[in-house]
Amino acid sequence: MKEVIAVVKPFLAERVLEALKLAPLEACTVREVKGYGRQKSYLDQYGESEYSLAFLPKVEIQLWVEDARVAEVIERITAAARTGRMGDGKIFVLPATEHGPGVGS
Repeated sequence: MKEVIAVVKPFLAERVLEALKLAPLEACTVREVKGYGRQKSYLDQYGESEYSLAFLPKVEIQLWVEDARVAEVIERITAAARTGRMGDGKIFVLPATEHGPGVGS
């Protein structure tokens, strides 16, 4: 089992989730986050808003996927989220372990 974390631009989040609709996922969470990467020197040029060395809005999509399906899920995310411009986002893949059923078991 792997945990796949995709951090994407907010206006692409729905497109990514739509692309994952038929993907073989065990579970998924979505949250609004803020951050910056290599584009930090370009923050003041983000859209029409003024960002002066501030964090940019992003959406984090966290997925749990069987090992054999990770490549397929990454391909779906990449196809939906890539614009070719700086700040498209990142995808992280981490090992995931399962605990017993329910919280506190």
